[in-house]
Amino acid sequence: MGAINVLVLSAGRRVELIDCFKRAAKRLNISGSVVAVDCSETAPALYFADRYRLVPRIDSGRYVEAVTDVCNEEDISLIVPTIDTELILLAENKALIEDRTRAKLLVSDISVINVCRNKINTQRYMEEHGFLVPHLYTEEELKNGELKFPLFVKPFDGSSSIDTYKAGSKEELDAILKLVGNPMVQDYMEGEEYTIDVFLDFGSNIITMVPRLRIATRSGEIAKGRIVKDTEIMKDVTRLMNELKPVGHITVQCRKTHRGIEYIEINPRFGGGAPMSIMAGADSCENLYRLLRGEVLTYNEDYRDNVTFLRFDRSIMLNEDMVPEYEEGSII
Repeated sequence: MGAINVLVLSAGRRVELIDCFKRAAKRLNISGSVVAVDCSETAPALYFADRYRLVPRIDSGRYVEAVTDVCNEEDISLIVPTIDTELILLAENKALIEDRTRAKLLVSDISVINVCRNKINTQRYMEEHGFLVPHLYTEEELKNGELKFPLFVKPFDGSSSIDTYKAGSKEELDAILKLVGNPMVQDYMEGEEYTIDVFLDFGSNIITMVPRLRIATRSGEIAKGRIVKDTEIMKDVTRLMNELKPVGHITVQCRKTHRGIEYIEINPRFGGGAPMSIMAGADSCENLYRLLRGEVLTYNEDYRDNVTFLRFDRSIMLNEDMVPEYEEGSII
């Protein structure tokens, strides 16, 4: 097989993910490049890719055309989305992009994306399929004051925990509702929070599943986490994946409460903490390379348990020509 070139969309701060793809290719002795795109030349991950390109914003009306052009010019084999706001557009145009390029687009069917991207749709899907979710208050319940505090408020189309709040009283709730666009109000869940990284092949068969205890978060993204092979969570998420049938790397969030496994949301893409599961041995990047070269994968739990990850920031310096400067082999 020839070179396998991977395109990482909306690269932003996904330095770890780009490094994971590069390391997986090297381990498997695969020739090819990791190409990153973003709408901003100050996206740090661009400078860790083998090559990078700038593209228009997702909402510009020219995003799909730009991605298609990059795929053809860079001979891309796999397109990897990384943020929520591009998923619907890409899912709607999946057939078009794949028809006009030789690339495979790592995005689930539009029916799956529609369930996951709208949190009210997620709530209804979970309820209809027998999964636990916190109670979602109707407008009538909110109006009549049929409330049990604390409550949790978030936008039904939100991302990265932006505009999410805990309300401890009616006064706090009224103030929060004035701040949040497209709000939904739920019971507040008490219990340990988990993120589950699931990797499914292109036929929606589960290959790996890694629960991670969220020890600490920052701006909605995990900052400290621990791998925990919790069989209760894994059994319930397996049933969810078999019902929903997404593809690729999926991130599920839940809490273990007095009621059982209660779900928060499903993100049908690589999450920011995905490199934790990859480093523990459930390597979605390696799995994707193997699938692209025609291998058949089977379910396995061959990853390390009870390992802890601590995430941190680092800086790079771009010179006057926007080129990274190096010192003793390291980016500074």
